Amino acid sequence: MEINVLVREEFVNLVEPVFLERIAGAVVNYARPAGDYELGVVITGDDEVRRLNRVYRAQDKPTDVLSFAMADELEEEGSAEFPPTADGIEHLGEVIISYDTALRQARENDHPVEKEISILLIHGVLHLLGYDHEDDTQAGEMERMETEILQQIEAAK
Repeated sequence: MEINVLVREEFVNLVEPVFLERIAGAVVNYARPAGDYELGVVITGDDEVRRLNRVYRAQDKPTDVLSFAMADELEEEGSAEFPPTADGIEHLGEVIISYDTALRQARENDHPVEKEISILLIHGVLHLLGYDHEDDTQAGEMERMETEILQQIEAAK
């Protein structure tokens, strides 16, 4: 599994890339233990997330996490699946987290920012893997998975 992490300069001393790799890897291993995958994780601030949210979702406001799934892009382009790569790796997409919003939410929920980032990253990676919360059934399944994955991660500390 290849997990590419980019932490913007202003957050570099606040988030460890190895921590993000561990969380993202745990989600993929939980939801799809077989296969070889690649994904990206970006930690940035509200300004960049707001810009991306405005451009790609037509919502001119910051949010906590954005997921850009490769499968979604292919559906929009009318392609059934991503062309196979020479290395056999399935490219999942990218998760972008606003550290600013994660910090606010962590304070509101009275837990460490690391836990909030874990929650957001779990949610985002599940979206990359095709899970959604469009209806109550999907939302319930996704919430159950998020809870189980977070419990496994916290137990492994």
